[in-house]
Amino acid sequence: MAIILATALALVGAILVLVYVRGADSRAVESQQPRKVYVSQQLIPSGTSLKDAVRQELIVQTTVAAKGQPAGALTQITDGNRELVATVDIAPGEYIQEARFGKTQLGTKAIEVPGGMVAISVELTDPARVGSFVTPGSKIAIYETHKLVKLPGVSEADKAFNDFEFKGTNVLLGDVLVIGKGEAALTPGRTSFVSDEDEKAADEQQNRQPSFLVTVAVSPTDSVRLVHAIQSRTLYAGLRGSDVTFDKVPGQTDLTLGGTTQGGSGGAQ
Repeated sequence: MAIILATALALVGAILVLVYVRGADSRAVESQQPRKVYVSQQLIPSGTSLKDAVRQELIVQTTVAAKGQPAGALTQITDGNRELVATVDIAPGEYIQEARFGKTQLGTKAIEVPGGMVAISVELTDPARVGSFVTPGSKIAIYETHKLVKLPGVSEADKAFNDFEFKGTNVLLGDVLVIGKGEAALTPGRTSFVSDEDEKAADEQQNRQPSFLVTVAVSPTDSVRLVHAIQSRTLYAGLRGSDVTFDKVPGQTDLTLGGTTQGGSGGAQ
């Protein structure tokens, strides 16, 4: 009986050890299973929606082992959460927590200017309503249009050239980070009694192209160029896509674009 009992105990012990080992192996395999989570690539300003964060590539999916998956990490974006907005600023390199997004942001705060950059606010024309798609974190290109002028007194031909008021357009800044956005007033309010000058100014304001106000972060060197252009040129904005470069994009003028006539001759210049 003692021998039988010892044999039975040994058999039970062996079975328990085998079950434990198999369970441990299963748990080890499960802990290494890859899981998809989201991580921030760039600063995600408070108020940015999940869908905009994905569209602007502020967040991307990455793979981690199941045992390394942070608690509460965002694993998928669906119709149910894509409209949620960041309730606080999210720094680059963070695993995105579901709790960081809600229906409304916690509150407004001063804009955060990246280190070594200068924040400049600028009103940009927007006839195609690109501005409605620009949000903090967007990248835009800024174009400037100016009058072509030859120095006066050089020749009569140069003076005649200046009289035609030809214009040219160039890319002023090709890669600009938007860190804030506001609405620009398109038409001033009118009172019951206005002077002729006030009415004329109001009409001119009303006939202006639609515009929007953005605050951008630029380098100190570019800030001087941008401020000068704001004071002296007409600015326009385009929303950048990925993999866009302006290094070899030539400027255009009334002369290179065509369709300009001189002195009623009817010939394109």
